[in-house]
Amino acid sequence: MEVQYLVLFLSIFWHGCNALMWNLAPNTQKCLKEELHANVLVAGEYEIVQVQGQRIDYIVRDSKGHILAQKDNINKGKFTFVTETYDTFEVCFISKVPPEYRGVGQDVTLDIKVGIEAKNYEGIGEAAKLKPMELELKRLEDLSEAIVQDFTIMRKREEEMRDTNESTNNRVLYFSIFSMACLLSLATWQVLYLRRYFKAKKLIE
Repeated sequence: MEVQYLVLFLSIFWHGCNALMWNLAPNTQKCLKEELHANVLVAGEYEIVQVQGQRIDYIVRDSKGHILAQKDNINKGKFTFVTETYDTFEVCFISKVPPEYRGVGQDVTLDIKVGIEAKNYEGIGEAAKLKPMELELKRLEDLSEAIVQDFTIMRKREEEMRDTNESTNNRVLYFSIFSMACLLSLATWQVLYLRRYFKAKKLIE
């Protein structure tokens, strides 16, 4: 089965996009991949254009192969999951066509929301009996916390990159000193060896 991947760097599609749509060829699969941090809510909504005799399955898994959500012969529906660790997650849609059918491409529409965008604030407001203003303040509070967390993660990454650069610079410095010492030692040995050789041949005194 042919496998196609759409790697979504820097949340290009998973963040800030209404929906993705593509045509899935018969007996192929297409996967959307994204790196996510721990404790992040992910909500997806999909819709498949049905073709008689053909089916499409979906599966959500992490880089270790753990299945977070799965359903066969899908038509229209939703899925949600919460990440447990920082990892790369993928959503795969798999086309399966029996040999006796010729098979045609099927249109797949997928809308994925992550973090604050995935929360159902209308349901939260109804459950907690919040007024519209209180609900909006709750949303802004969650958004502020998400922004603070993002800045904290960015600063942590910057510190890790700085430590890596400093460590690399130190290793390069030590390697350069070691290389120079080896070259000086080799040059000194060559000079002494040639001096002894020329003295043995009585070419120099």
